[in-house]
Amino acid sequence: MANTPQARKRIRRNERRRVINGNRMGRIRTLVKKVESAVAAGDKTAAAEALQGVQPELARGVARGVLHKNTAARKFSRLTKAVNALA
Repeated sequence: MANTPQARKRIRRNERRRVINGNRMGRIRTLVKKVESAVAAGDKTAAAEALQGVQPELARGVARGVLHKNTAARKFSRLTKAVNALA
């Protein structure tokens, strides 16, 4: 158990950040799934629109420290390739 005031504060802060980071990751996953489902349906315009929504959210995740930058780059690259292959 936490014995110092700093440790107690850290526990409170970690819980708040866990909730925020979980919401952020959930939003990213939802947007990625939206692109993947549009690609699976073969709808290039919907996939391209969804891809434009994913890119800033991935970048925000990297900036906030939720995602590693290479992970975000890899996800965006693979999604872009999938959308471009619909031509």
